[in-house]
Amino acid sequence: MPRGRLRVYLGAAPGVGKTYAMLCEGRRAMARGRDVVVGYVETHGRARTAELLDGMEVVPRRTLVHRGAEFTELDVDAVVARRPRVALVDELAHTNVPGSRNAKRWQDVDELLDAGIDVVSTVNIQHLESLNDVVRDITGVPQRETVPDEVVRRADQVELVDMSPEALRRRMAHGNVYAPEKVDAALSNYFRVGNLTALRELALLWVAGKVDEQLDRYRADHGIEGTWEARERVVVALTGGPEGDTLVRRAARIAGRTKGADLLALHVTTGDGLTGADPAHLARQRTLVESMGGTYHQVVGDDVPRALLDFARGVNATQLVLGASRRGRFAQLLSPGVGVTTTALSGPIDVHMITHERASKGRRPSRSGAALTRRRRLLGWAMTALGLPVLTAVLHGLRDTLGLPSQILLFQMWVIAVALVGGLWPAMGAAVGGFLLLNYFFTNPYRTLLVSDPEALLALMVFVVVAAAVSAIVDVAARRTREAARAGADAELLSTLAGHVLRGDSALPSLLGRLRETFGLSSVTLLERAGEPTPDDQAQPEAWHIVATSGGRPATCPGVADTDVAVDDSLVLAARGRLLDAADRRVLEAFAAEAAVALRQERLREQAARAEPLAEADRMRTALLAAVSHDLRTPLASAKAAVESLRGTEIDWSPEDRAELLATADESLTTLDRLVANLLDMSRLQAGALGLSLQPVALDEVVPLAVDELGPLARRVEDTISFELPEVLTDPALLERILVNLVSNAVRYSPPAEKVLVTASSHGEQVQIRVVDRGPGVPRDAHDRMFLPFQRLGDRDNHTGPGLGLALSRGLAEAMGGTLVPDETPGGGLTMVLTLPACLPPPPTKVP
Repeated sequence: MPRGRLRVYLGAAPGVGKTYAMLCEGRRAMARGRDVVVGYVETHGRARTAELLDGMEVVPRRTLVHRGAEFTELDVDAVVARRPRVALVDELAHTNVPGSRNAKRWQDVDELLDAGIDVVSTVNIQHLESLNDVVRDITGVPQRETVPDEVVRRADQVELVDMSPEALRRRMAHGNVYAPEKVDAALSNYFRVGNLTALRELALLWVAGKVDEQLDRYRADHGIEGTWEARERVVVALTGGPEGDTLVRRAARIAGRTKGADLLALHVTTGDGLTGADPAHLARQRTLVESMGGTYHQVVGDDVPRALLDFARGVNATQLVLGASRRGRFAQLLSPGVGVTTTALSGPIDVHMITHERASKGRRPSRSGAALTRRRRLLGWAMTALGLPVLTAVLHGLRDTLGLPSQILLFQMWVIAVALVGGLWPAMGAAVGGFLLLNYFFTNPYRTLLVSDPEALLALMVFVVVAAAVSAIVDVAARRTREAARAGADAELLSTLAGHVLRGDSALPSLLGRLRETFGLSSVTLLERAGEPTPDDQAQPEAWHIVATSGGRPATCPGVADTDVAVDDSLVLAARGRLLDAADRRVLEAFAAEAAVALRQERLREQAARAEPLAEADRMRTALLAAVSHDLRTPLASAKAAVESLRGTEIDWSPEDRAELLATADESLTTLDRLVANLLDMSRLQAGALGLSLQPVALDEVVPLAVDELGPLARRVEDTISFELPEVLTDPALLERILVNLVSNAVRYSPPAEKVLVTASSHGEQVQIRVVDRGPGVPRDAHDRMFLPFQRLGDRDNHTGPGLGLALSRGLAEAMGGTLVPDETPGGGLTMVLTLPACLPPPPTKVP
């Protein structure tokens, strides 16, 4: 079935006449004889728009209850069941009421298109995702309802509904858009001339890009060759900070204004792996980039500017989008920064520096904590406070033996020992204390802080500098060791996390359980906002529901959790048990981002599971129609021809000819009856509506009846069923149907001189019925395929039925608690083994 075509009326602002234009198009289509229905239209009380609905078929909306109020939404199932040629669906960016099958109306429209229905829809320019923040800055009104640009770009036709700002304001003043009591407020706020002019320009630019795409497609379809400039590729650099959302949207607008441009997002990870971006921000920004039709990339490099430019040159990028530096002005004076360096080295690549809220405000200091434990720091201070006096006393007694250089070296050795044990600040204290003690006790004049020898003063100054440098190096090494150990532990934890996400159906509960065990929490809960708040319920507390949880009493909302991490606008990971520090919170954010991925995977699996039976049912319906079109027609035509011949008066049939015609009609009607019964039973099996009447049945009674149904072919069947076999628990009519299908199939493939053997045997609580033929057999790798409906392996005879016999027989056997499996006949051929539960007599009761 071909996919339907989408036509979108794009409005520069509310009230320009999108819905009116859509309804006019619907009426024109009706006048041309096309089947048009109204799926969902919102007239907003506008009389002229409502008049266009007169005489048009409107599909009833679906009613849902949310927070005690009733809402109506597009009924996708009703429109698909109606199967019109064209459906009119208003407000493409609309957010459906919680409880609807899809979160957004554009997803409903996508289902209609998949069903082969053409859709005409409407959307305003302010609802496009890439323009969301621009419209907010222009009008001061945030747009909660958005639609990915790619959805509108994929439309077969996009028509701009334009109107000058002055004309639109006149329409509003005349009461053609809003109710009279709302006109003054609207004209003085959102519908100012400046706002409308800016929105109109955005709409014109966006549609211009769409027109370029359509022109390119036209030239390609018609083989028109010409010189075209190289495709624009826009690379946006992401640091993982909160400004990334602004950069992505800005880069998408730059790419959207250039014909055929590609959008690529890049994050550079430093090679040491000890510092990184916020995983939650990167996960959200990656989703945002992909929703705008772009791609996300990540590279490793110690020199960030060169890594950015190497990637940009590798993908033939023409423009590079960077955010303004978040460092303070003093830091920018000391180092030019990534933006300045990248611009200087960019060459022919254009570099855009985008300002944002965090620009030049400085980076938030990372509270990584001390490099060493508190115990070691205290021990370092103890070595400083106690060791220096002891060392001074020992060296004072050896003052006549050791010179000042040796004394300085011994003090230097003790400072290094303090640095190794206690870190930076105890070692700095030891260096300052050592300087004072050396000056007071070991430099001339003694017992004063004066130094008469310049060389001694230089030696003391060098001692302080070396001691401070060594202390700083030891502290950095200890800090790096601690960070490396933490990064290794985080990497191991995140690799385990990735493995959990990739596992089966229990990925999300397993992920939350792993998180709870890792950090020793009492409970971890993934919460989802119940719905988008509306202006009428802003004062009410937000409603949350639990998506998944692990551990004890879960947090029912973020406010009662000890630690919570926002994944996106609707998902929050809430942890109870203890307050996590900053380092643990980064890992928690990574867990939260992966939990959102796991949730999406589970929901996609659920959607696929719901869609699979529908796809199978569609395939079955298609195959049934094919069977009706050919296999039912053949016996019906034969029977009809025989009856018409008998009724005819032109020919005087002899008794032998009349008997032959009657036999032909009888055989054809018998074949038709069997075929219809198989089709009905298969449809009942597919729908799960097959009625069963299980009862004890003797095989020596049922098998002969099934053989007799074959008519003249019964003489080619040998029945060796013993009356001593136990009865089987089955439905006698369905068992007879199975045996007829199996035996007739075996007779058809057996050589004429060979007989088909039907035998049975008892094995414990089961009875096996075997139908043995001496035909060509079936390869082992095709055993499973021959039970698929409408399969006739190696059979080119289209007059022998639609291939339902084996598929139906296996389905009926399994419905009765049995099995049907193929086996090879020794010496060649195929043996079908039907296993059914036996009705065994109860064990004898012992009488005392």
